[in-house]
Amino acid sequence: MAIRAVFFDFGGVLMRTEYQAPRQKLAERFNMDYDEIDKAVFNCDSARRASLGEIAEDEHWASVLKRFKLPASEAQSFRDQFFGGDMIDRDLVEYIRSLRGSVHTGLISNAWSGLRDFLAEKKLLDLFDTVLISAEVGVVKPSAKIYQLALEQAGVSAEEAVFVDDFPENIVACQKAGMTGILFNDPEKSLDRLHRVLKSK
Repeated sequence: MAIRAVFFDFGGVLMRTEYQAPRQKLAERFNMDYDEIDKAVFNCDSARRASLGEIAEDEHWASVLKRFKLPASEAQSFRDQFFGGDMIDRDLVEYIRSLRGSVHTGLISNAWSGLRDFLAEKKLLDLFDTVLISAEVGVVKPSAKIYQLALEQAGVSAEEAVFVDDFPENIVACQKAGMTGILFNDPEKSLDRLHRVLKSK
């Protein structure tokens, strides 16, 4: 069956932490290591609730600042340093842009309420025919429901869809849903796999 839709993850795929130094420096400020401060932002209760849309992104950041005993006035500088090494993959952006018109392009992201505005600010919204953000739909990967919602939005069957993500458990879940999964663990090799899948169908 021909592939009619290609879905991409955002964090870890389209935007990745290429330089650890800014986050590492921030961690050292609080006598933490890199993994500890990463978990403090991404793997805490408020982050989970923000990913499900139970609280707004700003509420999550307020909780993070409280944990670090920082005033609200430091929110932007904390966030800027935490994400200081994150870069948008411009080659991947252009590749996705090249797919527009030949297949449906979609985004499936476990993300907080600010992602859509961020995509608009970075002029990335027009890359995708559909954008599915966990905070907006109240369900996160690897739940089967989020893949079903994405397929419904695109108007395609699971067998007609490919999903590119950097977490193995999300790839396993999309494959259980009937999609073709591509683990994004090396930009060049992963795009080569995607290219081969699209050519073979």
